Amino acid sequence: MSKSRVQLHHYDPAWPLVYKEEYKRIRQVLMDDKKRIEHIGSTSIPNLAAKPIIDILVGIPQLGKFTECVEPLSSIGYEYVPKPEWKERKFFRKGPKGNGTFHLHICEIHGTEWTEKLAFRDYLRTQPEKAKEYEALKRQLAHSHQEDRSLYTEKKTPFIRSVIEDMYSQKS
Repeated sequence: MSKSRVQLHHYDPAWPLVYKEEYKRIRQVLMDDKKRIEHIGSTSIPNLAAKPIIDILVGIPQLGKFTECVEPLSSIGYEYVPKPEWKERKFFRKGPKGNGTFHLHICEIHGTEWTEKLAFRDYLRTQPEKAKEYEALKRQLAHSHQEDRSLYTEKKTPFIRSVIEDMYSQKS
């Protein structure tokens, strides 16, 4: 398994602009009103430190048809990276391995992956105290797992799950 260094950067106000430009490129090759494209991840949350990788979520009606997206995305520099452990989404990377500039996730629109990723993003955008708590955890994990991005990501999961569970319990 490939391991790459975790380096967090202070929030860059250019990240949403970079996303918008990439959105246009993706939209050109995936022209279909049934698909939705969203900026997710830490670069989508104002004032949150992040790895300088723009995470993009593409929602499609049926995940089984994601293969229709492989060639068009390849034409604009995306590489499909099979991750058999991810059952509800497909992963694409753009940029050098270990130092990519974009991570693109395809999932079923309105499925669990879609709903939870957008809910987590939207929650942190409106709850700056929780966003700062998340940033503190990310900084601690980046320090203790700086040579292992996979472990860094894995260790963030309990925090993310707890926020999502809290959001759902508040709606009940």
